[in-house]
Amino acid sequence: MVEQLEKHPAWRINLEIEPETWDSVKVYDPGAYTAFKEALQKPGVRERVEFVNPAYGQAYLYNITGESVIRQFSYGIEKMKEHFPSVDFRTYSSEEPCFTSALPQILKSFGFTYASLKNPNTCWGGYTRAYGAGIVNWVGPDGTAIPTVPRYRCEQLFPGSTWQTTAWGNGQEYIEACLRDNITSPVGMCLQDAGWRGGPWLGVAKPTYQPSLYTTWRNYFTTAGTSSIRDSWRVSQEDMLVSLVWGSQVLQRLAQQVRVAENKIVMAEKVATLRALEGRTAYPKKAFDRAWRTLLLAQHHDCWIVPYNGKPGHTWADMTQDWTEFTVQASDSVVWSAASKSMRSIRAAGEYVRVFNTTAADRHELVSVPLAAHADASSWGIQDEHGNWLESQLSRFEHGYYSELSFLAHVPALGYSTYRVKKKKSNTSKVGHVTGGQDNTYIVDTRLYRVVIDPARGGVIKGLQAKALKNKEFVDASHPRSFNELRGFFYDENAFLSSTDKPATIRVLEDGPLQTRLQIAGQIGPHPFYQVVTLYQHDPKIDIDLIIDWKGNPGIGKYSQATGFKAENPEKAFYDDRYKLLAVFPTTLGKTKIYKDAPFDVTASALENTYFDRWDSIKNNVALRWVDAEDAAGDYGMTLLTDHTTSYVSGADHPLALTLQYSGTALWGRNYSLSGPSRIHYALVPHAQKWDAAGVSETATRWNEPLVAVVSGEKPASWSKSWLTLSKGWEVSSLQMEGDDVLVRIFNVSAKESSGAAVVQGVVQEARQVELNGDVRRVLPVVVADGKSTVAISVPQFGICTIKMKLSK
Repeated sequence: MVEQLEKHPAWRINLEIEPETWDSVKVYDPGAYTAFKEALQKPGVRERVEFVNPAYGQAYLYNITGESVIRQFSYGIEKMKEHFPSVDFRTYSSEEPCFTSALPQILKSFGFTYASLKNPNTCWGGYTRAYGAGIVNWVGPDGTAIPTVPRYRCEQLFPGSTWQTTAWGNGQEYIEACLRDNITSPVGMCLQDAGWRGGPWLGVAKPTYQPSLYTTWRNYFTTAGTSSIRDSWRVSQEDMLVSLVWGSQVLQRLAQQVRVAENKIVMAEKVATLRALEGRTAYPKKAFDRAWRTLLLAQHHDCWIVPYNGKPGHTWADMTQDWTEFTVQASDSVVWSAASKSMRSIRAAGEYVRVFNTTAADRHELVSVPLAAHADASSWGIQDEHGNWLESQLSRFEHGYYSELSFLAHVPALGYSTYRVKKKKSNTSKVGHVTGGQDNTYIVDTRLYRVVIDPARGGVIKGLQAKALKNKEFVDASHPRSFNELRGFFYDENAFLSSTDKPATIRVLEDGPLQTRLQIAGQIGPHPFYQVVTLYQHDPKIDIDLIIDWKGNPGIGKYSQATGFKAENPEKAFYDDRYKLLAVFPTTLGKTKIYKDAPFDVTASALENTYFDRWDSIKNNVALRWVDAEDAAGDYGMTLLTDHTTSYVSGADHPLALTLQYSGTALWGRNYSLSGPSRIHYALVPHAQKWDAAGVSETATRWNEPLVAVVSGEKPASWSKSWLTLSKGWEVSSLQMEGDDVLVRIFNVSAKESSGAAVVQGVVQEARQVELNGDVRRVLPVVVADGKSTVAISVPQFGICTIKMKLSK
């Protein structure tokens, strides 16, 4: 780069280099590293270089949690400043479609001034919707706007390509189209991946428009001017026209590993903060920094789009497994090892169980604690601090021993409650919720539901009556498809195969006072599957754990492309999810309105359906954490929760469905094959009212952040404590320590009102709302009374607010 900058004084370069790369360069090429650093200090050179994407792992962003998006930038910027202390970031630009709708508020809070929504030469994974004629204000879901160059409405997808737009080469035809559309300063952008010896790709397209200037994004915005912008574009997540090989086993496993690590690390940070506030342990920041590093690398876009690339044993998929395992182990170590004599399992009566709640609302939920091997737990029960017996249930009786003790815990917001394991004189709380129907069905009657499971049709759910919702029946029994049917097109057999084709066997695993679990064992063609369906007495979720034990490597999808695959052909089998193996859920909701979450956003879908089969017709059908289908009146709905980022199917002629499996040829002609069993966890939550009034996002957060139980032999100094409560509809995205201060990030997910409060159990000396780059936005008013502090906050819906608090010791 130094040589080329000296050789071509007219060049201006924008660099998108992973921050950690500079650690490597410093070691293996120290001379060039030093020369580059020195060059950036020289007048006439530093103005010619702009760093445009400091995200640590340069993730796609739309496929990870909002908190992960923030950490991509915070850790990436920190790493960049280690190498280049004077660097500042003004423009966000990416080679790949690394975009998500909530970026404006995140970018501006980090100090960015501009953004680009172009990725003209690396559209394999998608592109943004074409819009506008020149610079526009990109408006995020919270109302924040940032000046942006979009993919212009005249910027077409390049003919004969499935990875480019017409802007990639700054060609004559593209620039003339821009000028005809009254774009006075059209820009063609290409962050190239081929190395500098080949020179700029902007000279490849023939004929190249002349004159063309090489410049930085910062200089482009300054020269073109943004003061007279008249066009604002409120970008929906569905304007991100992105697609990966959803349902492929390699991507499925990778996405699950990332999700587990994301959940574990934010929960561990919250637990560690609560402990530090009590003065029991120091906050382990260095441990979290190391754990975040590996998670951010696992979110790198190459992990998701080229998971097979690399040497055997060292592919992106292999590295993702290693990286996320480190994050999970480090997070678990913080939760269990930091407590005095803490344990993961109960060994004997008399021990104490502390249950942590990492969300900002009180929870009355089931928590399950492992039992030590060979523990004689048959007479054990749970008492609270007052000696009251709680409802409990011993689970998973194997080899003569129980393996888990479950009980109904009541845990305050962002706090903990402590319980004691005691022997009971009698422990015969046998409850029968499962009965047989006249047509050989299994009927599960709980406090919340009456569920009918039909073994003759592969164990599908024949009836789902919600007792708490005026006995509303959610299963459409007249639909050609069955509820929770597993169905896909197996192209080697040239037929759709379904779990309903063969009968299943049902086994009751548990039927106690708190939960009922049934195992459904069936087949999809020759392939056995096992579902464990769990219903609770005090929780509206219906959990479904699925294992498919594949026999061989069947092809699943619209058709085989094993021969004759051409990257240039826009039509590809892996795009059409209707032919993949799906879990299907026909309901009585009629024509439904679809809502789905995204990082710091919830999208009201404007799609008539999710169907597409070509690269040039991509629709955003991404399921991040949840998808919600609601009836036209907004009276009832059903939420589908997924344990990994994948896709969903929906349309007027197709019920809501979750993508489970694809097997066959996909990107770059690679065979996305099946290797061993597939394991997927999803859940259903019928509800009344619209998604926001029903608390769908809060339900998803509780599902992703279950109660955490830590066992100890020591009597606790305090039995119960809550540190923070929030206004309804607000969530705690993260809770950390920064030195002696507390850093809490709040997301207003469903409250229409922007004004609210955070109530802290303790004396807050000072509270400041800070930007993501640390700048103080405002000092917040604090009212202290009776040892509690009320901090007044104003956050618009889908807005985030980071508060730095100084507490009295």
